[in-house]
Amino acid sequence: MAELSVEHLLGIKYLKEKDINLIFKTADHFKEVINRPIKKVPSLRDITIANLFFENSTRTKLSFELAEKRLSADVINFSAGQSSVKKGETLIDTVNNILAMKVDIVVMRHASVGAGVFLSRHVDAKIINAGDGTHEHPTQALLDSYSIREKLGNVKGKKIVIVGDILHSRVALSNIYALQLQGAQVKVCGPTTLIPKYISSLGVEVETNLKKALEWCDVANVLRVQNERMDIKYFPSTREYTQLFGINQDILDNLGKKIVIMHPGPINRGVEITSDVADSNESIILNQVENGVAVRMAVIYLLAQQVKR
Repeated sequence: MAELSVEHLLGIKYLKEKDINLIFKTADHFKEVINRPIKKVPSLRDITIANLFFENSTRTKLSFELAEKRLSADVINFSAGQSSVKKGETLIDTVNNILAMKVDIVVMRHASVGAGVFLSRHVDAKIINAGDGTHEHPTQALLDSYSIREKLGNVKGKKIVIVGDILHSRVALSNIYALQLQGAQVKVCGPTTLIPKYISSLGVEVETNLKKALEWCDVANVLRVQNERMDIKYFPSTREYTQLFGINQDILDNLGKKIVIMHPGPINRGVEITSDVADSNESIILNQVENGVAVRMAVIYLLAQQVKR
């Protein structure tokens, strides 16, 4: 059986294109499973998975938990808000205590960049990065690419624009890596204050005019403004941001072509995207949610094959 070239899913930058193809092929199988009347398979009955979320998360945590349960794994949920971390316990202590319970895979979200890499060097378990600070969010990028492939038949050669708060977004960075690895062209669009300085070194063009960006692209992946990560003001007002970078149905109707609209959620309706666009036929936002479960099942299943018994 084909195996991933990595022992953990720490970031897209560590993957090869063949890894992405293997994950998608496996996800195709699981997508069929989750659309059956009985949505569970006994694949991971002997695997224990710990979900460690040191940052708040609703959608990603639920998606991982559902994926794990669909595979019949034993699941431990750990939320830092109600834990000894608040009493000063270190990340290593927390994880070692959980590993003492014989955990095989750890799914972790953490505010610190590189937390997953750090953990992978110190503990004997497979690590899946569910988001590390403003760095990477690999499973989100995988499900985004999978959703584009499902809608347009292929990612290669497609033009994707990522619109919004690129500076604070781990989704943007993981998407750039994943899309380029599969041969797509990528641009970013947003206020110059929300575009990181290093972006051109990744071979990504910057477009500050939303209309031009949308006229160029096949797919627009729209990000929310991450106010919770901002310690200063990056633009004058939400109203001005919406006027310059918000996507509404009028803008799409005037393009003269159809484009695909995506959003990793949660959506700030009326800010970066209006409800009529989010709920339109061009939007594949709900497909992304469904595909997230299948893609995460694939990642967990493939890493579990490497667990030594």
